[in-house]
Amino acid sequence: MSGVRANRAGELFAAELAVVNLGLADFAANLRACGAPAVQVRWKPPCGGDVRLVDALDRIARQTRVDVDAANRLAAERMLQSRPQIIGVGKALDVVPGMRPDLVLHAGPPVTWERMCGPLRGAVIGGLVYEGLAKTREEAEKLAASGAITFEPCHHHDAVGPMAGVMTSRMPVWIFENATFGNRAYCTFNEGLGKVLRYGAFSDEVLAKLRWLETDLAPVMTKALAAHGPIDMRGLIAQVLQMGDEGHNRNRAGTSLLIRELAPFLVMLDEPREKIAAVLSFMNANDHFFLNLTMPASKCTVDAARGIEGSSVITTMARNGTDFGIRISGLGDRWFTGPAGIVDGLYLPGYGPEDAAPDIGDSVITETAGIGGFAMAAAPAIVKFVGGKPADAIDFTLRMYEITVAESESYRIPALDFRGTPTGIDVRKVVETGILPVINTGIAHREPGVGMVGAGLVKPPENCFKDALLAFADAIG
Repeated sequence: MSGVRANRAGELFAAELAVVNLGLADFAANLRACGAPAVQVRWKPPCGGDVRLVDALDRIARQTRVDVDAANRLAAERMLQSRPQIIGVGKALDVVPGMRPDLVLHAGPPVTWERMCGPLRGAVIGGLVYEGLAKTREEAEKLAASGAITFEPCHHHDAVGPMAGVMTSRMPVWIFENATFGNRAYCTFNEGLGKVLRYGAFSDEVLAKLRWLETDLAPVMTKALAAHGPIDMRGLIAQVLQMGDEGHNRNRAGTSLLIRELAPFLVMLDEPREKIAAVLSFMNANDHFFLNLTMPASKCTVDAARGIEGSSVITTMARNGTDFGIRISGLGDRWFTGPAGIVDGLYLPGYGPEDAAPDIGDSVITETAGIGGFAMAAAPAIVKFVGGKPADAIDFTLRMYEITVAESESYRIPALDFRGTPTGIDVRKVVETGILPVINTGIAHREPGVGMVGAGLVKPPENCFKDALLAFADAIG
């Protein structure tokens, strides 16, 4: 037998070797240096070797009270079946659930005035002056700190807001409805780039634009939508992914399609030509106009998957400039938070990382729904805005398939042979693999009143996903 083994060993080493290395990368490097082909397997211990987290995954797998995989399939099915539609425009006070004059909504998980970052404070100041509750910055700051104003997350009121996400009672909002499940979502109008309220600016110019949105743009849009009827956002988003957008930071195609959709109805309105021209010019000059539509469309979609017992699918990701927070379908409205990170990206001339506020905004609801950073492979040009190379955009999307439970049937990516976007983030997979959701976003200046200073990519804090997994294991085990 020893002779047989020796012969086989001789045959093995006489043949051309192709090595798959599961250990230290240096082993594969040494083999390649000697001319032998070697493939390095990307491997690391589950959960980074954290025994508590491995035990939590084991407890989830062993328990028999609920079928987590079945619950996640249901959550994904509800997301994939959702049909978000624009059905109208209204005043926040009249349509947003629970809205009142002394309430200011903001992006992200709950936060107090004392803990708010600069851009959020700036947006609150602007919102209070816009509402007529204060006349100056000093009056607004005093009022905000007095306890007379209540601050609550947009997400607690079926709403979302980009960057600071501030919504006050007078502001006009888009009204969305999920035609499949009937739930609604709301979002303010997009002001454009630069010095705008959502980036924490509150100058007279910023407030004047907010008033124009209220007095001119919103009434015109209300009439145009009444003439057009509901607009199918799932269909529009599916188209923009074929045209180079990803639905978060690149919205040129989406804004163009919306103009094309509404223009015939706008020009037929009984309004002065100058007003219609101003509306069309504003939309045309503001590529991000569509962002405030993809956000409530995504909110409508993901909210359909909330509250499913035993589901570990993430239904909310949001940040307020101080905290990054997530919520899990099977754990209801409970937040799990960690510190908001600094965005790694490209800066406008004259600004750098030292000027940046921590990550902020509800716009990561797009990634939660399977577009935005999860669909970057559909938008290679996005890297000119957030940094990196076109190949990076494809790699980001491919990695997101490893932490999701489904692929979209509507949102498809041409560069990946029209594969559906990765949809339904499973907190178990995030923690087990160590792969964090990819997020592309804008960068606000750290001081109130300045505005936008850049855009880039950001990593969410690991601890909120780990904390959510431990709580989920306790809840179902």
